[in-house]
Amino acid sequence: MSFEIIYKEYYSKIFRLCMGYVNDDEWARDITQEIFITIWQKLSQFRNESAIGTWIYKIASNQCLRQLEKQKRMPRSEMPFQLAEQKEPEIEGKIQFLYKCISELPEMDRIIISLELEDVKQAEIAGIVGLSESNVRVKVHRIKEKLAAKFSTYESDRL
Repeated sequence: MSFEIIYKEYYSKIFRLCMGYVNDDEWARDITQEIFITIWQKLSQFRNESAIGTWIYKIASNQCLRQLEKQKRMPRSEMPFQLAEQKEPEIEGKIQFLYKCISELPEMDRIIISLELEDVKQAEIAGIVGLSESNVRVKVHRIKEKLAAKFSTYESDRL
């Protein structure tokens, strides 16, 4: 697979993954750029021992974790307007709130739910984060419960 195809197919997915980690538009774009530089540099070393997506997400999650280690704390900013995929204000508010909630999760939960939201198979997520598939399934369920509880509070506060 060529770098151009990888870039076109994965850029927005990796950017959203980075947003789940840092919740800062400029910082997420910088990390995404660094990730694709690493992918470009290491593409010839890819040995097809896993799916290309698994390899890319592993690079991305490692890079995000390294960035967070450097910063030691995560900025808590609102989700940038340009990330909202819907034009309806109510939907945009919910998307912004979702990214805010994700950014407040522990690091491992952030990567797991971000990959789940990108429709990455749970078996692949398990390989990326180094957990068993059943453990990932349980974590996804618990994370969704946490997010649902926050959304319930969010909805009741809006009424």
